[in-house]
Amino acid sequence: MEVKETIRKFLSRYVGDKPFDDADNIFEKGYVNSLFFMQLVLFIEKQFQITIENEDLAMGNFQDVNSIAAFVNSRLLNAHGLK
Repeated sequence: MEVKETIRKFLSRYVGDKPFDDADNIFEKGYVNSLFFMQLVLFIEKQFQITIENEDLAMGNFQDVNSIAAFVNSRLLNAHGLK
């Protein structure tokens, strides 16, 4: 399953029937709250088998599907030595 599709599927469980685009800031739109942030981080670590360090926890990495996918893809590339 594609990274963006996996992220969308996870988010849709929390966003419900509210439509959202890949560029929509899910926090600013009020679709999720700050408590959800840690659930998202844990999901990403488990689903994609990557480690998210403290310095990675900038909201900009997790505000929308596009930024989450870009972050995950960069980590996956780094993990495979493809910087």
